[in-house]
Amino acid sequence: MAKVITIAHQKGGVGKSTLAINLALCFQDHLSVAVIDTDLQGSLYHIKEDFAKFSIGSTDDVNGIPTLPQDLAIVDTAPYLSNRLPALFLASDFILVPTKAGFFDVMAVRSTLALIEEAQRKKPSLKAGIVLNMVKPRSGITQDVISLLKDMNIPLLQTVIHDRVSITRSSLTGGIMKTGDRKAISEITSLAEELVTEISDR
Repeated sequence: MAKVITIAHQKGGVGKSTLAINLALCFQDHLSVAVIDTDLQGSLYHIKEDFAKFSIGSTDDVNGIPTLPQDLAIVDTAPYLSNRLPALFLASDFILVPTKAGFFDVMAVRSTLALIEEAQRKKPSLKAGIVLNMVKPRSGITQDVISLLKDMNIPLLQTVIHDRVSITRSSLTGGIMKTGDRKAISEITSLAEELVTEISDR
C-alpha cells in the first residue's frame, strides 16, 4: 500500500505541480515514488520522459491510488474545485495546501480547507497542512497573513518556500536538486522532512 500525499488548491498558479515534481525528487533515493497527475491539462504527464527515475501517470481510479506498488504516491490536482476531490482526499494520508503569502491568496484557500475538514470528519486519520509557497524574498510574510492562517483549522507548516527562479524553472531543468541553488534545495528538503514526519506519525 502506498502512502498518498495530495497537493491541492482550487486556484492555479500556486506551484502545485512544481512542488509535486521536486518532492518526488527528494524522496526517490529512499522510496519508490509515483507521481499521479489528475489535472486534465496533464502538465506533469507530458514531461514524464524527463523524470525517468520515478513513475508519472494519470488515473481515473482515485480509489486505486493507495493500492499502487510504490511506497509513496504524490498526487497533483486541477486548479479548480474538481468533483473528484472529496474521493481523492479520502484516499489520501496527507493533503498539502500551498498558498502564496498575500491576503487574498490566503482567503482564497478557504474552500479547499472546507473540503478537507469534511473529509477529516469521515476519515479522522487524514492529516493536512498549509505551506507558504512562492513567497517573495524581500517582501516577506506579514503578521496579518500569519494570524489568518493560524486561525484556520488546518495547521501551517514551518517550512516556507520562496519565489526563486531555480524553483520556477526546475521542471525544465531536471529538478531543483540539480540546480546547485543551496537555499532552494534546503527549502524543498525541509518540506519533504516535515511531510515524512507527518505521514509517519499517523
